[in-house]
Amino acid sequence: MPEGLKTLTRYTIEQEHRHPGSSGEFSALVNVVATATKIIANQVTRGVIAGSHRGMAEEVGGHRGLAGDDGVGGHGAAEPDNLPSTVHRRLDAIANDVMVSETQWTGHLAALLSEQMPSIHPVPDAHRRGKYLLAFDPLDGSSNIDVNLPVGTIFSVLRAAERENGAPTADDFLQPGVRQVCAGFTLYGPATMLVITTGSGVDGFTLDREIGAFVLTHPRMRIPEDTSGFAINAANERFWERPVRRYVHECLDGVEGPRGRDFNMRWVASLVADTFHILTRGGVYLYPHDNRPPVRPGRVSLLYGANPIAFIVEQAGGWATTGGERVLEVPPEQVHHQVPLIFGSRNEVERIERYHSEPDDGHVFDSSLFGSRSLFRPAPH
Repeated sequence: MPEGLKTLTRYTIEQEHRHPGSSGEFSALVNVVATATKIIANQVTRGVIAGSHRGMAEEVGGHRGLAGDDGVGGHGAAEPDNLPSTVHRRLDAIANDVMVSETQWTGHLAALLSEQMPSIHPVPDAHRRGKYLLAFDPLDGSSNIDVNLPVGTIFSVLRAAERENGAPTADDFLQPGVRQVCAGFTLYGPATMLVITTGSGVDGFTLDREIGAFVLTHPRMRIPEDTSGFAINAANERFWERPVRRYVHECLDGVEGPRGRDFNMRWVASLVADTFHILTRGGVYLYPHDNRPPVRPGRVSLLYGANPIAFIVEQAGGWATTGGERVLEVPPEQVHHQVPLIFGSRNEVERIERYHSEPDDGHVFDSSLFGSRSLFRPAPH
């Protein structure tokens, strides 16, 4: 390892030393989660090879009884809607089981919540229960695996309720995002990146495969307040609410429109990939409320998606909203509660919030996505 680089282990221990009386449990938990994501990174990079091996999960970290031959995980990760097993669905189950198996025995956690499991997973009685809760999406953007695009793991750490006896319940997880102890995500791309916050800024680490450790490469990440880029799935335009359509059309109008400058539009369909892009280059991400059937309040999971991302974004100087309220203040109604999610460069997100709060004053804009603009500029006269 090049001299001067700081490992995640050293980083977390130094963070603990800044808080006299710390037990070391938290830094140990962060490093255990990081180990789990290293294992997942190894499986993701194998792609179709990992996803097609029968019983391959027995090889993962020496654990047996993880993902079965049908792609359904041993810890309750189920195939959605009875769809056929695919590479990414097998890896969804494998990633879920790796996260559970690597963390539940450590004594740091009381219970886990996963996007892949219908209910919470209390730490078994055979293991000591700790004072933290872990909520996670084991493989965000997993459908991208089939086309070799970036995916990632998102996680959130909460404090567990203090109780002398009895197992944790789902209600223990129903805490607003402002009560998170830690949040982070791992991006599995050309390099494996871990981005983390404990409430005092955001730091990014890169996996050095030669030594098998995450090393600090992106200290004190900050999101520019202004941007000329946004990420949204334009295919859903017909379902957007008017404030979102107004914002997007003003951006697309470019220098000739009310914003007076050109914007770039991108969409990776991977929350972690779009978040990392915004953390490093600025931008706005929009997964807004829409009236697409089936109609529901939002489409991003609050506890293991929107909340950890919002915590990271705010700690990096950005802002995160549902369009109507700050994400971190939304009271969860149930463990798989979903919300709209808009985040990124603060000034742009606040503009979108303002559009949601303003009355419809008859503001006129072209309702077609590209309006009268062409993909080709007219030839100069």
